[in-house]
Amino acid sequence: MPDTTPKGLTRLAFGGDYNPEQWPESVWHEDVRLMREAGVTMVSVGIFSWALLEPAPGEYDFAWLDRVLDLLHDNGIRVDLGTPTVAPPAWFYRAHPEALPVTAEGVRYEFGSRGAICHSDADYRAAAANITTRLAERYGGHPALALWHVHNEYGVPVSACYCDSCAAHFRRWLADTYGSVDAVNEAWGTAFWGQHYTDLAQINPPRVTPTVVNPGQALDYRRFADATVRENFRMERDILHRLAPGVPVTTNFMTALSQCDSMDYWAWGREVDLVTNDHYLITDGRRTHVNLAMAADLTRSVAGGAPWLLLEHSTSGVSWQPRNPAKAPGQMARNSLAHVARGSDGALFFQWRQSRRGAEKFHSAMLPHGGTGTRVWREVVELGAAIDSLARIRGTRTRADVAVLWDWQSWWAQNLQWRPSEDHDPRERADAFYEALYDRHLTVDFAHPESDLSAYPLVVVPALYLMTEAAGDNLREYVENGGTLVVSYFSGIVDEHDAVHAGAYPGPLRETLGLTVEEFSPLLEGRRVRLTGPDGSELTGDVWTEFVVPGAAETVWSYADGLTAGRPAVTRHELGEGTAWYVSTRLDAHGLDTLLGCAAEDARIAPRAELPRDVEVVHRTGESGEFLFVINHTATDAKVPLDTHGTELLTGERAAGRLAVPAGTVRVVRLDG
Repeated sequence: MPDTTPKGLTRLAFGGDYNPEQWPESVWHEDVRLMREAGVTMVSVGIFSWALLEPAPGEYDFAWLDRVLDLLHDNGIRVDLGTPTVAPPAWFYRAHPEALPVTAEGVRYEFGSRGAICHSDADYRAAAANITTRLAERYGGHPALALWHVHNEYGVPVSACYCDSCAAHFRRWLADTYGSVDAVNEAWGTAFWGQHYTDLAQINPPRVTPTVVNPGQALDYRRFADATVRENFRMERDILHRLAPGVPVTTNFMTALSQCDSMDYWAWGREVDLVTNDHYLITDGRRTHVNLAMAADLTRSVAGGAPWLLLEHSTSGVSWQPRNPAKAPGQMARNSLAHVARGSDGALFFQWRQSRRGAEKFHSAMLPHGGTGTRVWREVVELGAAIDSLARIRGTRTRADVAVLWDWQSWWAQNLQWRPSEDHDPRERADAFYEALYDRHLTVDFAHPESDLSAYPLVVVPALYLMTEAAGDNLREYVENGGTLVVSYFSGIVDEHDAVHAGAYPGPLRETLGLTVEEFSPLLEGRRVRLTGPDGSELTGDVWTEFVVPGAAETVWSYADGLTAGRPAVTRHELGEGTAWYVSTRLDAHGLDTLLGCAAEDARIAPRAELPRDVEVVHRTGESGEFLFVINHTATDAKVPLDTHGTELLTGERAAGRLAVPAGTVRVVRLDG
């Protein structure tokens, strides 16, 4: 089996995408000289180079790539070598125009961007296998090779194709998944609206229809599209494993819920040798460092808690949002080291040298247009030295306090058409609950609903519309065995086929929560409801209310107004050795903090009020010791209490009592003992 760490890399990874083909060869030697000055240890090469490596069908030019890899090796820089299958050459599309994807509306995309691929197309698959084979045969034993990088950001910008090739492939997938057309009819509920099929040949992708398409069909097509892309990854991975044994294979994920919603990363995490991720700040006015922490925690969780690797982020502004602000001084280091704190064994960027041409010429880079006299370059060099000083944390694991349940397939299902309220957004609830936990200074693992939850004193379910019976049983056993569970509204509603569970809502959660829900009562836009507790405390909700009927559950807060006035709004149910909380409206930040404070008390999680807001405290532990990361995102100096002595690795100073963390900086303490 291949290793799960980059081959030959003995320090943390630091570097970025290197695209020497964009520059004259005379620039390459300057590049590697500056890479060494910046402390670069690994670069990603060749991701978009298919047209240069194979300029005509069956004609290859590897000489330039030979020189690049030799130059990097001679300068002690490891290589993450791409298979360039995200960008087939123009000659390929001219010969095989059917490899261009088709939208649900029937529009076929054109060549001239990237990622325009029908993953069901046999000619694309054959060509991708061929170039991958050629690269593996030539470079599988190259001394610079540390990691194989298959494709690039699967699922973006095209997540599904609706052409006739995909239709035929979809029918084969249905046959393999269900075995018969009768089973498909049952799963999709085709008796509704007269959609019954008598032959799989009658089934097409969910293309544009006069009104809402069958939701079971739409959900299965999301699964099919994801599985088809994964088939192509496995094809390339298996070629690389066979021809270059011992070299790990990855592809760069985009796990942030703000960046990609088309891939089931729980499934993808099982396919790669090393989980890697790309993350970019979404400048929507919210606290970007919270989104970063959430994406890093989600990536680590997809990796099963093992170290992972940040393959791309930005040194400063990006180029593809409506507004692309620069990062503030010190923010690049805070961003990079926050990823490291939460499990990444390094930090790489897009890209090394800022492009002069092309769609991303205004995207920041390690070496900006302005060269080595720029603030960004100086911060890159400082960050390289900081990353080098943290070599001992390599291979350690981040320690989590609580778990949040997340399921991409439930997200797909809930986002289908005709739900009770378009204002209920599962991503918004996930973001809100995560931010509330972050502000309580709790480090989060994400978990699949059917996974083992026994290690966590508190498990939070922000939005789990689709829940299998197995997941319901798992949560009941978790609570019975002493866990504390918090469930938000519109969870446990449908099964894996988007069929409503038999009986009252919330299906497999009824026993665990000790209640039923008679009816949903979403609120009109802008409407709010007040909640009152027995002690006179008040909370505020919006978007959603429910007619909750308590069984064994006790009412903690009730609706004070609106259609559900007098009914339970937040409940608590003791089951076995544990406790299950249910909230039936969308609480604001204060309400979520109050709710989670009560649940944390049940879970015996001590409050951490002595830690300032927006000062992250995260632990990594392993054979090389225990490491405390403190990241101060504020404009004010902070002091963080230490339980023991240690050595601060970025300054070399001893630390004891209260650790001083200047505004906008990071401190990493290797704790004694």
